[in-house]
Amino acid sequence: MTETKRDFLTAVERTHGRRLRQFLSARVRNTADVPDLAQEVFLRLLRLDSHESIRNPQAYLYTIASHVLNQHALRDAATANKVRFADLLSGAQASTQPDPAAEIETQQFGAALARALEKHSPRAYLTLVLHRTEGMPLKEVATQLGVSYSMAKRYLAQALTFCQLKLEDPE
Repeated sequence: MTETKRDFLTAVERTHGRRLRQFLSARVRNTADVPDLAQEVFLRLLRLDSHESIRNPQAYLYTIASHVLNQHALRDAATANKVRFADLLSGAQASTQPDPAAEIETQQFGAALARALEKHSPRAYLTLVLHRTEGMPLKEVATQLGVSYSMAKRYLAQALTFCQLKLEDPE
């Protein structure tokens, strides 16, 4: 790393580091993730070939942070919420099907449905999980994804339509 790049990163961290961590902390559920997310932001800034071309380091830093937050949210939803989505679906149908074999079949179908929706549209999947499973308001989901409120509503509608179609015709 060249001395000028090191100086640039040090200056950006000194000037914007605290506010960046506050920005990240306000947008994640688990504040223990904030140091890792901040480190990822600065690593991406470090990977730049020419930092001299950045006109507004603060705006660039927050743009990178938004991308890191979006990827973090998608990654979290893809790993932690798959089971919750399947459990939610099976829980809704378990009361009508006391048979353990039927419950397992329903859970497997729910997991397959979650995987299919995630492949079809990761953002629609994430919106559905955050809104329905986590109970997060759509405005907060929109902020988490870095999209408008109306786009979050579209993602939710897309996810629900997809699920409805799969429930009607599982093939």
